[in-house]
Amino acid sequence: MTRTTVPFVDLPALIRPSRAEYLAAFERVLDAGGFIGGPAVAEFEAAFAHHTGTPHAIAVKTGTDALMLALRALGVGRGDEVITAANSFFATAEAISHTGATPVLADVDDATLLIDPADAERRVTRRTRCIIPVHLFGQIADMPLIGALAAGHRLAVLEDSAQAHGATRIGHDGETLRAGSIAEVAAFSFYPTKNLGALGEGGAITTRDAAVAERVRGLRDHGQAGRHDHVDVGYNARLDALQCACLSISLARLDAGNAARRRLAAHYRAQLGDIPGVRLIAEPAGSAPVYHLMVIRVDAAVRDAIRDRLADAGIATAIHYPRPIHLQRAYAHLGQGPGGCPVAERAANEMISLPMYPDLTVAQVDQVVDAVAAALG
Repeated sequence: MTRTTVPFVDLPALIRPSRAEYLAAFERVLDAGGFIGGPAVAEFEAAFAHHTGTPHAIAVKTGTDALMLALRALGVGRGDEVITAANSFFATAEAISHTGATPVLADVDDATLLIDPADAERRVTRRTRCIIPVHLFGQIADMPLIGALAAGHRLAVLEDSAQAHGATRIGHDGETLRAGSIAEVAAFSFYPTKNLGALGEGGAITTRDAAVAERVRGLRDHGQAGRHDHVDVGYNARLDALQCACLSISLARLDAGNAARRRLAAHYRAQLGDIPGVRLIAEPAGSAPVYHLMVIRVDAAVRDAIRDRLADAGIATAIHYPRPIHLQRAYAHLGQGPGGCPVAERAANEMISLPMYPDLTVAQVDQVVDAVAAALG
């Protein structure tokens, strides 16, 4: 068996620099005996709100919970439709379904693979209540166009920022847009491999709307407005104190980690762009992605063979995502079917996600690039 010399992601390397701080945080929480709620949760929420530039951040159990609770706080429910990108992780649509609403999958732009506002607008009906642009791979969607679409049809906007902690993009008016602070509400995931990862599951909702924040806080805690005062049918979606204590430590390193990802991505892009048969994801002018993933596109006919050759060379890769949501069996009843989102369908057969994490070395990037060139040669 070929030994992996360049892992897709190296979680122990991400943990190692802060290991002593994590252990000390565990001891503080253990000694205090407050495992649900308390200062560790409040401190992380305040720090994350500050980092995203929003007045409110509410920590929840998972990124999927963040999407679902945000939708419910926006009033989305049975009989509504919510438009989102066909090429996201399944959880984006799953959260819509759990509110009782129907997901409507829109196609994506061929250059950026972010939701295509024009295609999304073609799918608006009288039942459409919300649109969820997904900041895929760490790059912010075209939020000014999404905002204009939403305003024209009186739709709510929920940013799926699960892959975009710290990403920015210059808007059409020159304003710097920061993931999680652009729309009424945003959802984040802290899955361990994310740019800001927990030591387990985790998520958060950010918002500028105090009423939305209050509703989410109630929904995550069994719909309580106060102890044993249930004003809503909610969920047990609280994020525990241990995870929040560790996330506060990781948050202090997020900007440095994102800067490292950008440097590595620039090195990747400078070399991969010269390899015939490799297509890079476009970076719109003013975009500052945080490269949660480093994705290339190759001819669909050779994609799997290239991955096999990379594996033989000790390079671990992945596909994000191999099957668009509208082609998943769980959503066959939507009737969109093959050809419903042609760009997303074509890209799903062309993409390869290459190793990307802050502790990746330039020498390892060179090794990956050389292996890609050899595989295509």
